[in-house]
Amino acid sequence: MTNFTTRLMVAAATLVAAAGAASAQTLKAEIPFTFRANGKVMTAGAYRVTVSRMSAGTPILYIRSNDGHDAALARPQAPYDAPKAWQAAGKPVLSFACGEKLCSLTGVWTGDQAPAYNFSAPKLGSDEPTRVALVVLRPEKGD
Repeated sequence: MTNFTTRLMVAAATLVAAAGAASAQTLKAEIPFTFRANGKVMTAGAYRVTVSRMSAGTPILYIRSNDGHDAALARPQAPYDAPKAWQAAGKPVLSFACGEKLCSLTGVWTGDQAPAYNFSAPKLGSDEPTRVALVVLRPEKGD
């Protein structure tokens, strides 16, 4: 391999890595209830939420507690247009389906022109009262 080809390959790898890092967005959320994300039960508290877009455009959602005890990784399903109420409010949100005892992460919208994404979640009992809970995401300061 020539010196030029080697340099070109290193430059291309650096560009791909930089593009991947630039496409990550970190937000913060105060989630006031116990919830399930991708099968993992997580406690109420402060979380850092990072949405990373992979090279193929597929997003991955990382949720990490500020104290480092809880963390989950979730791959969303197909994108869709965010609900009009979310767009009107103009603030990024996490959406949860809640039953009597536990809530499950069901959606995320990072705001602006971005699509919203759904997550698979366990089905709640047919006789169980359910509600939707929204948690507003805020930009993380200091990073």
